[in-house]
Amino acid sequence: MSKKPSLAVVGATGAVGTVMLDILSKRKDVYGEIRLIASARSAGKKLTCRGQELTVVALTPEAFEGIDIAMFDVPDEVSKEWAPIAVSKGCVVVDNSGAFRMDKDVPLVVPEVNPDQVKNRSKGIISNPNCTTLSMIVAMGALHKQYGLKELVVASYQAASGAGQSGIDTLRDQISKVANTSVGDTAGDVRKVISDHGPFPAPLALNVIPWAGSLKEDGYSSEELKVRNESRKILGIANLKVSATCVRVPVLTTHSLAVHAIFEKEVSRQVAQDVLKNAAGVELVDDPENHKFPTPADVVGTDPTWVGRVRKSLDDPNALELFVCGDNLRKGAALNTAQIAELVAAEFFTTVF
Repeated sequence: MSKKPSLAVVGATGAVGTVMLDILSKRKDVYGEIRLIASARSAGKKLTCRGQELTVVALTPEAFEGIDIAMFDVPDEVSKEWAPIAVSKGCVVVDNSGAFRMDKDVPLVVPEVNPDQVKNRSKGIISNPNCTTLSMIVAMGALHKQYGLKELVVASYQAASGAGQSGIDTLRDQISKVANTSVGDTAGDVRKVISDHGPFPAPLALNVIPWAGSLKEDGYSSEELKVRNESRKILGIANLKVSATCVRVPVLTTHSLAVHAIFEKEVSRQVAQDVLKNAAGVELVDDPENHKFPTPADVVGTDPTWVGRVRKSLDDPNALELFVCGDNLRKGAALNTAQIAELVAAEFFTTVF
């Protein structure tokens, strides 16, 4: 058997990078050296992965010498600059940013849905989808194989951590400001107590905000267009109709989506439940009679896509309604990146893991 490939984690000290180190420590050991890379200000920090204390090194071209696979958990602009440099040093890059997702020469991969695409990496880069798309696409991929997906209408309920560590810190601070007060029953009183909105356009505590991302054409947000464009690319349905409304909610971690999905064939609630129950990476919790369904508080810190409230549409025999939850820092980011890297790592071995 060939030697284990070496791995670099770029952005190891960030919110997603921290989760990544935990995931690497708990999954099957398929790597030789693991090298932690971050900004110059983080260089020298000591972090633990797989029971070993590792020293973070600064992001430089030399940091990629001798590395086979590099996982990038950094902002778009950093990936755009440094991923090609890593490739030039001989790395296969698995990128968690949005820098390359819609590049026609970069595959957008979800291992439970389109694992074969990892080999179509002419630029040496494989892209990881957005956390909102990932929160539902594993379940939708399974249903697409059964019924043939035609259209998606979704409303997302996105956690504060989708805006990074500043989102988490802001929500915690806002909660502390409104706790044990009487605010929330008069228009504008929450804004009087909360002046610092952090990365959000309005107070998030005691509130929901119908906005996530940056402004795009015709009033859409970048998050809404990501759901549309990425779903099309991952599922291989160029003309898939997708309408998304993205909403930020006062939850720390775990995105949720209410999904109305229209298919080519007539659907059955029981068959759909069976498909989801047997789908890799999906957990079905669908017992409304006993108030059993997924919620962010029950899902956070876990790996699967959780699905409940599965119903056949009352007005369309070809449509299903369902509710999905997924930890946006795990399957929504770090876990999917790790799973892609494992597919690449398998290419270095003469036997399959």
